Amino acid sequence: MMEFDPTRPKWQQIADVIRQRIVSGQYPARHLVSEVQMETEFGVARTTVRKATAALREEGLIVTTPGMGSFVRDRSTDGGQGDG
Repeated sequence: MMEFDPTRPKWQQIADVIRQRIVSGQYPARHLVSEVQMETEFGVARTTVRKATAALREEGLIVTTPGMGSFVRDRSTDGGQGDG
């Protein structure tokens, strides 16, 4: 289980970890980012995990499909959106 920095919200720290996994390629395009797995891995409540996934979704790193889950966004097909 992750040791959290008490000076920052847990959801931000979880988002940082998932973001790094996406950027490094550990989580490739279309990889399922499972809330249940994050709950278990980080030992936090679903609400905390949902805040982290919402932040990643706002950054454009993941996309969420109702009933299916959250997946790493395939940046090769985004047509340059989000680049400013």
